[in-house]
Amino acid sequence: MTGNADLKSAVVIGAGTMGAGIAYVAATAGYTVDLVEPDGTRRAAVGPQLRTVFDKAVARGKATAQDADAAHARIAYRASLTEVAEGADVIVEAVPERPELKRAVLAEAAARKPRLLASNTSSIPIASLAEGLPRPEAFLGLHFFNPVYAMPLLEIVIGRETSEDAREQALALARELGKDPIVVNDFPGFATSRLGVALGLEAIRMLEDGVASAADIDKAMVLGYRHPMGPLELTDIVGLDVRLDIARTLQKAYGDRFAPPELLVSKVAEGKLGKKTGEGFHVWEGR
Repeated sequence: MTGNADLKSAVVIGAGTMGAGIAYVAATAGYTVDLVEPDGTRRAAVGPQLRTVFDKAVARGKATAQDADAAHARIAYRASLTEVAEGADVIVEAVPERPELKRAVLAEAAARKPRLLASNTSSIPIASLAEGLPRPEAFLGLHFFNPVYAMPLLEIVIGRETSEDAREQALALARELGKDPIVVNDFPGFATSRLGVALGLEAIRMLEDGVASAADIDKAMVLGYRHPMGPLELTDIVGLDVRLDIARTLQKAYGDRFAPPELLVSKVAEGKLGKKTGEGFHVWEGR
């Protein structure tokens, strides 16, 4: 981040879809990466999952086999932050979108004294997550997009106490990871989630009302507005549970225009979370 090749280390907390993706792009960019995941089953699964992503990059001509092997070898899988050395260039928290959980994880991460501490939150205000941190000036939001290895956007969220130095470090990090950043100020939902969730929730309401099928609602946005995918397909990829958490956060901030539709609530309760479970608003075969 500072231009010194001897100081390129990253810690990613959470080996879900987003955390694994962040670890992948950091390792590909030359960072040594500690991917922290306390769940043993998930921790055991994420290495083979990332190996598949590296192999696909080789098959598409995006990387040589030698470079893919070297990048994969730069990722270490840890059960706890206590296994990670102090002083990493950057620690990125990528746990589920629940404020209490994120605050607890960030407090533990701050004790490891990183140069830059970041949350991959997509909706929770940075100011609320910064409360109690010993160095809030080194803390900001780094909102990556799924799939992280393919999506060029990185939303950098600046909190009230975020320093100019941290802002510049985040911009440098974005460039090193091959991302095209935007910088936004600290409002619930920031820019991307506030817009994207509004569209997604309205699409769910349309499906709930019987306006059209999920396929045709998505097709309308793809062909009529040149979106790369429809809002219901995107919700399936993001995860219905993730979208529900974000909607509830935005509802608290902005009122009932972000109230989650009953169809979304019921699907989450049924465990139909989208692509990761094989069914959401669409059926995903061979996911």
